[in-house]
Amino acid sequence: MAVTRDKRFNELWLTENSSDNLRLSLKVNEVLHSEQTKYQDILIVNTPEYGRTLMLDGAFQLTERDEFCYSEMMAHVPLCAALNQPENVLIIGGGDGAILKQVLKHDIKKCVLIDIDERVIANSQKFLSSICEDAFKDNRAEIKCMDALKYIKDIKLNNNLKFDVVIVDSTDPVDFAAGLFMADFYNDLKQIMSDNGILTELTESPFTDTDLMRQAIGQMRQVFNNVKLYWGAVPTYPSGMWTYGIACNNLNINLAEPVRNVNNTRYYTNEIHRASFVLPPFLSELIK
Repeated sequence: MAVTRDKRFNELWLTENSSDNLRLSLKVNEVLHSEQTKYQDILIVNTPEYGRTLMLDGAFQLTERDEFCYSEMMAHVPLCAALNQPENVLIIGGGDGAILKQVLKHDIKKCVLIDIDERVIANSQKFLSSICEDAFKDNRAEIKCMDALKYIKDIKLNNNLKFDVVIVDSTDPVDFAAGLFMADFYNDLKQIMSDNGILTELTESPFTDTDLMRQAIGQMRQVFNNVKLYWGAVPTYPSGMWTYGIACNNLNINLAEPVRNVNNTRYYTNEIHRASFVLPPFLSELIK
């Protein structure tokens, strides 16, 4: 169990084992929900430090206090960098609705969210309404509970929809998410993206998941002409420093330069957008 009792003080603590040598723990006020689904273990608790917290398979997904640091950078960087005003957006994963809420701040026509586990969506609406708010009820949102790989193949066959922005908000690359950091997956996505379409995917921490970050960027480079890494701070993610891969085919798109604004944000600004592409020397060296 991710929740353990400290017998010395009779306290409950929520712990993520980030690596064999690193753990992050939050004190727990109340366990709100615990469930083993067909796909993963869902745990939602209330913590005095970060508020309500969602954990999947023992890994922190989001907290009420800092989720905006992640969801705003996942959503607004590609949407603000897109050459033309994006109309169709695809979110793979993200069943908690946090990124969906941010995407819907833009003047888009449609956002398809695909999460394989319907229980993540249901429990997020019930216990994390402060995060997802009314995003799932927005008439521009189309929610599908299915395997994203099957959905992508169906779209490719029908060839009736092209996405201007694709956001991959996957869990760690194991089990059903194992293929979401590979060139074959990126190539499938490329085929359902518009000519100026932009892909963004989390690439984890440069400290605790160095190999995965390098692999994801390397695999993107096999498929797309224009690939960049950007980064930001997410306090409850391993090491607190988080990276994102962003890719498109059009070399004329300056991914680091926003061409539009977005309102009502707490982390993202156009200035933060530009600054996030300025990599510390060690990070540039890692992805050479």
